[in-house]
Amino acid sequence: MAGLHRMAYREWGDPDNDRVLVCVHGLTRVSNDFDAFAQAVAAHYRVICPDVVGRGRSGRLRDPMLYQLPTYVGDMVTLLARADAKTVHWFGTSMGALIGMVLASLPDSPIERMILNDAGPVLGAAAIARIGSYVGETPRFPTIEEAEVYIRRITAPFGPHTDAEWRFLTEVVMRKDGDAWIRHHDPALAIPFQSTPQTDTILWHLYDAIRCPVLSVRGENSDLLSEVTHAEMATRGPRAELVTIAGVGHAPTFIHDYQIAIAKDFLLKGM
Repeated sequence: MAGLHRMAYREWGDPDNDRVLVCVHGLTRVSNDFDAFAQAVAAHYRVICPDVVGRGRSGRLRDPMLYQLPTYVGDMVTLLARADAKTVHWFGTSMGALIGMVLASLPDSPIERMILNDAGPVLGAAAIARIGSYVGETPRFPTIEEAEVYIRRITAPFGPHTDAEWRFLTEVVMRKDGDAWIRHHDPALAIPFQSTPQTDTILWHLYDAIRCPVLSVRGENSDLLSEVTHAEMATRGPRAELVTIAGVGHAPTFIHDYQIAIAKDFLLKGM
């Protein structure tokens, strides 16, 4: 047994609201990525934004090979049980979308509505290799300004952001370690990548089992979710609604008002 671990989360809205929205971040990001969106929908939901284990304020795993979907899905099942929600909606970015796909594909899944942000049933090998190339890096920066230069470089596909937005996107994934700034995730996240075949990942069997309404969002220049896969998602399984965000790669951040409106409109449809 690998033992137990701690999972931290941020929460918005009325804690007694039985409509729960779970927002789950990408591979090396943290719960704060959803701060702007959570505030925008907190009047309608109890919003729960976890730091997936190995990231942010959550614990680290003793066995790095457990940094994979089965662990993350198990953690989210525990989180949903703790929330005791009658209605569950899901908003997942990249890795968070994959976790949502697994959960929504299970028999008797509680997820009733879901947004998949720039990830789907086929994941491009080139993008996985690109992301894997920096996951295990352990740079140390003497100033937050130098850390921001690094974050701007490795997350350039996020698209245009203001200086204030880039500073926010930097600060939430960095932490102070003595006199330096370091990444706020376990560099051992890279170890499972090193044992993953460098081929496209095919997950249509999961997607085709989903029965709830789905919105699939793709960054126009995404290298993880291809245009072909995105289009096919509208023709099979849950027959997702499709949105493409212009001028963005992997992945839209949903910090900007126009992106927030897209997600909010879909989630609140019919409520």
